[in-house]
Order: sequence, then structure tokens, then C-alpha cells
Amino acid sequence: MGLPWVKKQVEEKLGFIPYPGTLDVRLTEESVKLKKALAEDGVDIMPEAGFYHGKCYKASLKGLNCGIVVPEVPGYPEDKLEIIGPWNLRSKLHLSDGDAVEVKVVF
Repeated sequence: MGLPWVKKQVEEKLGFIPYPGTLDVRLTEESVKLKKALAEDGVDIMPEAGFYHGKCYKASLKGLNCGIVVPEVPGYPEDKLEIIGPWNLRSKLHLSDGDAVEVKVVF
């Protein structure tokens, strides 16, 4: 999230300047299926030379507006979800490793 071209596109497409880190979430088997079903609906993040394409989605986590970023990188774990926001989400929401969270995609 620290790359200038990523910051710019997240601000344009999701409406906030992202904190330079992500909240990484491991998905359940059912959530992996939902993530795959969303693949066509995301907003494109167009890469600079040498980087990979990705998709982003508006989302909500514990009532906070945030976003989901899905990098289209070979070998990227299908059960991983990267959540972004204008703050350090882990600190703001007082989360610890292993805490369960519910992320809602906003259309």
C-alpha cells in the first residue's frame, strides 16, 4: 500500500488514502468460494511496469468503511484476503492473531 501508484488508485476508486499495510485474513472454505464468485465484479488496479494487476472492492469491517485488495499474483493463496483502510485496522479494531472478523463487500 506504500507504492504511490497504488495509493493514488485506491484513493480514486475506494475513496480513501490507504494506511501502508494490510490486515491479512485467512478465509474459511465457504468464504473462498464467495471470494471466487466476486472475481469478475472488482474494480481494476492497473499496475506500473514490473508489477501485477489486482482487483479492489469497497467493504465494511465492524462498521468501518474499508477495502479489499486481491492481487492477481501467481501462487497467491486463495484463502488469503487483504483488507485495507485509512488506518492500521489491527490497532483501530484491537484485533489479535486468530480473532474472527466478518467483512462485508459493499456494492
